Amino acid sequence: MTPDRPSSPTAGLLRSPGSDTMLRAVDNDPVGPLWRGAQIFRLLSYLYALGFQIAVNPDLDRGGAAWALFGMLSAWTLASGIGYFVGYARTVYWVGAEVVVVCALMLSTSYVASAEWAWNNQTWPTTLWATNAVISVAILTGPVGGIVAGLIVGGTSTFVKGELNLDFGRNATIIVIVATGMAVGLAAAGARRSHEQLSRAARIAAAAEERERLSREVHDGVLQVLALIARRGREIGGATGELASLAAEQERALRRLISDVDDPVDMVPAATTRVDLAATLRALADGRVSVSAPALPVMVSAHVGAEIRAAVVNALDNVGHHAGPDARAFILVEDLGGDVVVSVRDDGVGIAEGRLAQAVAQGRVGVSKSIVGRIESIGGTATLDTEPGAGTEWEFTIPRDENSDGGGEQKA
Repeated sequence: MTPDRPSSPTAGLLRSPGSDTMLRAVDNDPVGPLWRGAQIFRLLSYLYALGFQIAVNPDLDRGGAAWALFGMLSAWTLASGIGYFVGYARTVYWVGAEVVVVCALMLSTSYVASAEWAWNNQTWPTTLWATNAVISVAILTGPVGGIVAGLIVGGTSTFVKGELNLDFGRNATIIVIVATGMAVGLAAAGARRSHEQLSRAARIAAAAEERERLSREVHDGVLQVLALIARRGREIGGATGELASLAAEQERALRRLISDVDDPVDMVPAATTRVDLAATLRALADGRVSVSAPALPVMVSAHVGAEIRAAVVNALDNVGHHAGPDARAFILVEDLGGDVVVSVRDDGVGIAEGRLAQAVAQGRVGVSKSIVGRIESIGGTATLDTEPGAGTEWEFTIPRDENSDGGGEQKA
């Protein structure tokens, strides 16, 4: 749907050259239908209040004043109905003002009618019309605000009568008003929650589609060219060997990047979804990275999967930058039931003794933050085994959370 398209025929009739921005905001309001439906109730309650005023005016002490106040009520009903329908009145200031106006008109019952009349009748100008203020608060703020507004409006009615009638079989005004505020508030909160979930799903779908398109273009063009340069450079040898290594490194980086298209960690909300760690790490395999994992899924929470994958990617980056041009990396995933163990090993030149301490002293904390820090943040441990000429091996041990469904072999 385009942003400029009105969400209803009425919105189209209200369009004017200077109101495009306002109408776009209304169209995107997740509780817009509730606002518009509430104005139908406002119109019906106004007609009821008008009939009530005609019927009881002869019994009022100050009928002329009552009609003057009813004129103010009519003006407010018209302004609020249009404002809420179009959208400019959907603010805390306008809604707060409506509560004040409604309570003030209800309190005027003591001026236009006698105490006996107020006790034997509903508060002027009818509690049905006064409920509009509760509905507006509930739509804007949710169930809590609706309940509070219901207590204020219902309490005003009780104050006008001068006595709290606990016979709710005959006087259920407060209960009805508060229940209305709670129900409408729950509906508004549900509408906003559903809108947010649909918007998030639409963003995820759009992002996935775009990334798939880019991955196809990269795969059909850039990756093939880089692979050809790397292969031909190795065949020619000599000075072109360095060019071949650079092309191969960029090919690996691009493959790792576009593999995120199929990575479930980025495509779903981490708080409610589980992912297959084995499948996530298999996506990192390329010409210089081998992945061994159980055939059955190794299920972990999406957050844990994301952190493990990020740590593995950092370890692979270190292999590419420091292990040597011909170094290969080997990823092993083990499901031990209570723990998941991931190891990243390479056959490169290893790390010289004292090199890590020197890097930390120089402020280069990639290992401690990007690898060890990530694993420890999810309750795991990371150990490094290396020596010059013998390569390096990272081992990540992560405890399985209680909700994980172990797909591999369970060991005591």
